[in-house]
Amino acid sequence: MALPATTPRAAARCPIAACAPTPPVTAGGRPRELPFALLAERGMMVGGHRGMGMNAVTKDGCPVIFHDDFILTQKTEVLYEMRVTDLLLEEFLSYGVQKEPHKVSKPLLRRMEDGRVLTWSTEEDDYLCTLQEVFEHVSPHLGFNIELKFDDNIIYPSVNLNRALQAVLQYAGNRPLFFSTFQPDAARITRELQSVYPVLFLTEGGTAKHDDTRRNSLDNAIHVCQEYDLHGVVSEVRGVLKNPSAILKAQESNLAILTYGQLNNVREAVYVQYLMGVNGVIVDLVEEISNAVADFSKPDLGQSTFSNSVDIGRKHESFSQQQLGFLLRLIPELIQQPH
Repeated sequence: MALPATTPRAAARCPIAACAPTPPVTAGGRPRELPFALLAERGMMVGGHRGMGMNAVTKDGCPVIFHDDFILTQKTEVLYEMRVTDLLLEEFLSYGVQKEPHKVSKPLLRRMEDGRVLTWSTEEDDYLCTLQEVFEHVSPHLGFNIELKFDDNIIYPSVNLNRALQAVLQYAGNRPLFFSTFQPDAARITRELQSVYPVLFLTEGGTAKHDDTRRNSLDNAIHVCQEYDLHGVVSEVRGVLKNPSAILKAQESNLAILTYGQLNNVREAVYVQYLMGVNGVIVDLVEEISNAVADFSKPDLGQSTFSNSVDIGRKHESFSQQQLGFLLRLIPELIQQPH
């Protein structure tokens, strides 16, 4: 996740250190955890969803970047599905676009939600890579949200998580960075193993049900953060819109609240979150939403067009009262729609 845009706003007690350009250094020379009030001075953060996560450590112990838990490929019209953690690094890198043009690539496919199987391609394809390569080739000024992905049905040895964390500590340098994961125990262990970077708990905010009840609501997610001394919650946006009181609960515990989901590509929906006190949004339309968030914070050039019940008298807002009223009426319908 890129962290390209923040805007000045009084967002008290926001605990995301990830937007800081250079972590302070301890006497021993290692970066230390930043005070989380830092982002409060920078306002709402806009992060780009790039479809990358630190999903797995390969069978031979190398942390790699991939979106899914499985590699889907095809041989003689037969589909094969292989868990990333069961592959050696060399085999993992052999799928899709190749770094060296003379190498023959193996088909890389993806199963869509409706069951269709398509060739995995994007507007700008690139080869599969290791976490180390990403750190070495991406600008050190670009921040990362590293999602630790795990299969719910697999018990992973702690050595896998240790290797992933070591790769981050060794190669991340001074870039802004935080960890996130849907797995409560992975979040707890990550917090215990290192104190250099913030750890956030990912949740669907009650929009899906799991056997692990810790994952079934935004309130439960906040409790997980409190119990494991985590730094904040990244919730599916509908979970926050359904339960706005959770924002205050998070703030009282010095926790950040970020959101993700399709609604975050709608500037009006982001604006409502801005008013609610959400600290950051993860989006696909980075430039568009970044510009919108910047516009939210422009100095007021005249009388606010909004109701006095909303304390925004010092801001210039780009939506009329009629538009905002329409959005507030529309939100209950939007949050009921499938993701």
